[in-house]
Amino acid sequence: MFFMQVRLQISSCFSANLAPILAPTFQLEGKSMAKFVPSLILLAVALGSASTAQAKETYKIAWTIYAGSMPLSYAQDHGILKKWGEKYGLDIKAVQMNDYIEAQTQFRLGAFAGSIAMSLDALTIPAAGGMDTTVVMPLSASNGSDGVVMRGKNKTLADLKGQRINLVELSGSHYMLARGLDSAGMSESDITVVNTSDSDIGAAFADPSTVAVASWKPQLSQILHQFPDTTVVFDSSKIPNELVDVLMVNTDLLKKEPNLGKALTGAWYEAAAMLNPENPKHGEFIKYSAAILGTDPDSVEDQFSTIKFFTPVTAKEYVVSQDFKSKISEMAAFSFKHGLFESASEPGYVGIEAGDGTIIGSARNIKLRFPTTWIEEPK
Repeated sequence: MFFMQVRLQISSCFSANLAPILAPTFQLEGKSMAKFVPSLILLAVALGSASTAQAKETYKIAWTIYAGSMPLSYAQDHGILKKWGEKYGLDIKAVQMNDYIEAQTQFRLGAFAGSIAMSLDALTIPAAGGMDTTVVMPLSASNGSDGVVMRGKNKTLADLKGQRINLVELSGSHYMLARGLDSAGMSESDITVVNTSDSDIGAAFADPSTVAVASWKPQLSQILHQFPDTTVVFDSSKIPNELVDVLMVNTDLLKKEPNLGKALTGAWYEAAAMLNPENPKHGEFIKYSAAILGTDPDSVEDQFSTIKFFTPVTAKEYVVSQDFKSKISEMAAFSFKHGLFESASEPGYVGIEAGDGTIIGSARNIKLRFPTTWIEEPK
């Protein structure tokens, strides 16, 4: 019986073709097999260890449709992410998700090693949910790529009073709307929020009963193109450097595998360099992005024009700036007001560590970190 178990262990380590050939050589019976048992055990352990060593963990990064995420998508589909992963002995894969909030939720639950998200959502979903989260790098800031659209020409924020507004509740769109209402001397009590998935926002506006939506491109661009009798009453260009996309990774995972941060930033910067019109691969990158976003090259260029992509220098300046600390504090206040910090008694419930080590909020509950460790472009 013992012998049979050893044989099975050995056979499981061989390929299907080799096992039938090699396994019979160990079919000894009676006392003569006893002297082979120690060797068989060692061989089984060695083969089992080799099999385990060959199994490489795949680090999956979630992303959803947005022009600002195209460098990661391009890096995945053109071997750039694979190349940078292999440089550090890692297997990395970018995975497209259809629903933005679902992507962040799955990251918090451990289904992904990382995700592209707005800094607000990094705070309210994984960090507030108890996962120690590290922003490997800020990617881009919306500079008109997010907006509030209302039916009719020459409308203003004041015209939203008493109206129902479709948006992804408690997301960056919700935060942007709140900032817009505040700038017009209004508050959320003056409107009604209708929670709508980002993938359904276009269909929602197609319903004549929908008066206004808050969304981001490409959905925003599609709505404006399909319904020209509309007005953008507020957009993210009015609140610069507040709607910032980041690449976040589980902190414990980064501690175990810090080269994951290097591989991700290396792949991102290589692909993002193609945003420069002078880059020889710019045209190819634009055509690829148009196909992924379901639009034409001109529309893609327009979408990119409303996104400010960070460079290693501007990214580092951002995470240590007073402006960043002020804006992330406003986001914490928004999150607390809307009950996104369970059992919290104050807006500073979740501790946030800025790039210079400054702690915003609770120093005893640091769950969101913006280090400069991986921001510089790896060689």
